[in-house]
Amino acid sequence: MDLSLDHPGQYLFVRRVSASGIVVVDRELTTSFLLSPDRVVENWPVGASTELDASHVDAILELKPEVVLLGTGERQVFPAPAFMAGLLRKGVGVEVMDNAAAARTYDLLAGESRRVVGAFILPNH
Repeated sequence: MDLSLDHPGQYLFVRRVSASGIVVVDRELTTSFLLSPDRVVENWPVGASTELDASHVDAILELKPEVVLLGTGERQVFPAPAFMAGLLRKGVGVEVMDNAAAARTYDLLAGESRRVVGAFILPNH
């Protein structure tokens, strides 16, 4: 049996997730960030899902997603309704999950050429 490594070259992907950081392609990010298949927005100013409100929606919408995967750290924690409503009112789907699940789902959707944005929350150091 011949095995080969499938290395996606057409989009940015998550390679590894830990409690303190997320490796995108070959670079570890240790602060919250937004990820689309063609762009990383570093230093997203969110340290916990409880901080999210309508003011955080615009940075996500600039990436023109059809769906947003909100990774809320090691556990799934739902943000304020105003944040969710800000995306839903614009016709953008949003799913809330822990970072590991958000990363797996992001990689799957990005691999299907979907307009997905991963919004990953990492703890402030």
